[in-house]
Formats: sequence, structure tokens, C-alpha cells
Amino acid sequence: MLWSYEHLRDYALRATDGTLGDVKDMLFDDSEWTVRYLVVDTGKWLFGRRVLLIPSVLDKPDPERREFPISLTQDQVRNSPDIDTDKPVSRQQETTLHGYYGWPNYWMMPAADAIPPYDGGRGAFPATGARAELEERAEEEAEHGNPHLRSAQEVGGYYIGARDGEIGHIEDFLIDENGWSIRYLVADTRNWLPGKRVLISPDWVLRVDWSERRVDLDLTQEQVRNSPEYDPEAGIHRDYENRLYGYYGRRPYW
Repeated sequence: MLWSYEHLRDYALRATDGTLGDVKDMLFDDSEWTVRYLVVDTGKWLFGRRVLLIPSVLDKPDPERREFPISLTQDQVRNSPDIDTDKPVSRQQETTLHGYYGWPNYWMMPAADAIPPYDGGRGAFPATGARAELEERAEEEAEHGNPHLRSAQEVGGYYIGARDGEIGHIEDFLIDENGWSIRYLVADTRNWLPGKRVLISPDWVLRVDWSERRVDLDLTQEQVRNSPEYDPEAGIHRDYENRLYGYYGRRPYW
């Protein structure tokens, strides 16, 4: 199932013993287009403090109450490391946060084929080239900060350009509930194609210019103009995705 970021904003989070707050933003990894944290506004409960939670603490949502139950207590969140979410989050802050909750460090978890299988406890993983590179990168980011975490709220509104001109701006993100990968950018093309919304896979992004607030695609205006239209009210179904990927001649993610 794909969730709309804009729809998930303001969902309430309920701890095992009471209300925590509301989702106000998400931080995603721009190298893998994966949501790493929910930014939760605790409101009056913690005097407006904002905290970071990883998506895996969420249970199944209650769409009628617009609420996520989570597998944490209020005290666990109250005593968590204080991180200023208005500033870039450093790797050191992430390390402290993950250590407090006992969460695995995603930046030290390469793809399954990048490291040998676990040997049943007879010894540690050998320091393969891939793992050594990850460790070196983690040390560097701990010192200089994590440059890959991006605010969905900030990136929403970025201009989108095709190879031969502008096509619109980012209106929303569609997130896969399995793994919290960003599957699509929702492009609002109303200033160019009146009333039309289209979906863009991050795999079709050529580059992102963060300073210019712009996303460039490996597509032409004409390709986008004739692509299957996205109707937010109709939702996303596999037959629509098949038509979308078939139209662009791209390999689907599933």
C-alpha cells in the first residue's frame, strides 16, 4: 500500500500509555529515497518539543481516527535525547538516539549481498571492502554531520524540470508502507498542463539541486505531457502502475 505524505501529516501518535503528539514532517535519505524519521510535535504534553521516531515503531494506522499506535511509552519518549529538528541532524545525534532506544543503525546495514552471511556466532563479520567503506563513511559523517537527511516539508514545492524545460513542482510524496521507501513524487503541472498531476519515480530523477530547490528528470516535456494522469481520489492500483511503467518503458520496482 502507498501512503500520501500529505495525508499522513497531522496523524496522531498514541503511545502504549497515552497520546504523544502529531506527525509534522518526515526526514528522508536522499541517497536511497527512504524515510528514516518521523518528526513528531508533542504539543502541550512536552511543551512543543519535537522528537524523532523511526517508522518501524509504528503499528497499523487507524484511518478513521487518523492515528498510529506505537510500541513506546510516554516516559521513553520524554527521556529521549533532545534534538533540535529545525537544524540539520548530525550522525552523532543519530547514533545517540539509536543507542538510547536500541534501534539498529541503518547506515551500517548494507544490502544483503554486500556482506557475507552471519556465521552463527563463531566470529565477527569480516571487514570486507563494502563494510570497511561503510564504517569509514560513518566516522566521517559523525564528525561533519549527515548530509543525506532531507525534510519532506522543505522539498515539497521544489521545481521539477524535464530535459527540455520546466514541468511543474513537487506536491506530495507517495510512500510504500513496506520499508517506507518513497515510490513516487507527485508532480503538479497545473502551471504547464492545467489540472494534471503525474507520478515520477525517484529512479527517473537525473539530479537534485538542493541550493536551487530543483529536481531535474531524465524525461522530456512531451513524455510527461502524455503520461497517465494521477488522480489522488482514485488511489494507486497495480494496473495503473503497470500502465505507468509500461508507458515510460521502465522496469518496475516490484
